[in-house]
Amino acid sequence: MKKKIAIFGSTGSIGKNTLKVIANNPNSYDILALVANNNAKILIEQAKIAQPKFAVIANSKLYDEVADGLKDFPQIKILHGIESVNEIAKIKCDLFICAIVGMQALRPTINAIRAGSNIGLANKECLVAAGDIMLKEAAENNVKLIPIDSEHNAIFQIFEHNNIKNIANITLTASGGPFFKLDASEMQNITKEQAIKHPKWSMGAKISVDSATMMNKALEIIEAYRLFPISYDKIKVVIHPESIIHGLVNYNDGSTLAMMSLPDMQVPISYAIGYPKRIKIKHQHLDLAKIGTLNFYEADADKFPSLKLARDVLEIGKNAPCILNAANEVAVSRFLQDEIAFMDIFKINMEVLKIMNYNNINSLEDVILFDKQAREIAFNLFKKDNGITISN
Repeated sequence: MKKKIAIFGSTGSIGKNTLKVIANNPNSYDILALVANNNAKILIEQAKIAQPKFAVIANSKLYDEVADGLKDFPQIKILHGIESVNEIAKIKCDLFICAIVGMQALRPTINAIRAGSNIGLANKECLVAAGDIMLKEAAENNVKLIPIDSEHNAIFQIFEHNNIKNIANITLTASGGPFFKLDASEMQNITKEQAIKHPKWSMGAKISVDSATMMNKALEIIEAYRLFPISYDKIKVVIHPESIIHGLVNYNDGSTLAMMSLPDMQVPISYAIGYPKRIKIKHQHLDLAKIGTLNFYEADADKFPSLKLARDVLEIGKNAPCILNAANEVAVSRFLQDEIAFMDIFKINMEVLKIMNYNNINSLEDVILFDKQAREIAFNLFKKDNGITISN
């Protein structure tokens, strides 16, 4: 039988690559739903080809455009609005691809878990902020969380769950972003244009800035702690600019298992949608002789305080990871709007963690509340009209 796939965030990079993988295996998958936020044009193009049962545009203002674009496809039910996004997530499928960026993915993902759909997780923020809730719901509903982020997918492939006592530590690799070779003094005057210009990949602005601050890796440390039964002090990070080795598991006997591939998101996506089997995709095979040299550098937590913050919030526990994620989303948004300097992102994150109270998270409503409180502090505390600045 064909697997039913729902792609939430279909017009982004993960969604597009998922559809490419499925197109190479057309007899194995059916598309239940394609869900987009604002990109009506691409959603229409995708729906014409993929023929989903549902095409959902979150921005209701774009409903007429999508409906007109798909008027010759009456078999596709077109829905709009955030409530429709949340409701469609309640329909059980074989794999729910969570490729929506940020905390707006939380409610539909929880709905999908409660429906009994396995999750292909390409969203860091939800697991960081609401990891305990997601893991509890997944266990209660017998749902697998299959990571799509290349680093966690790599660890997922080589982590021997039946041999945990002999795992010494795991290592996540990082490209290093655009600034890892800069001296700390050179980072004071980084511009928005420099921060969003990743040396290797074209990504969204928020993700690009997270790469530049290495907050993406900080969030991945927290995510790895949620996904794998290992203490946070056993999660290492190494900078590897070539992005060939995506993750390593180090064992007590001195052995190290590494997952390697060319940097192509179709590889982890194919593993997620084929799991527990492997499927064939169109890709270049890894040729180490052609690559020649692989480089590795220590991740400098003094220059990139995000890495230390990740370990600090894991030590604190409770709602601290949720606070960090919320503060960072606001700080990055303000940087992209030219309200604060690059280094202020780190300062806002640290300051919000100092101000907020630490409490247990017992429900989805708790996550939403703490997320809101942290965002309000991050948004308001450092405005110049309050007489407080942090750039100097």
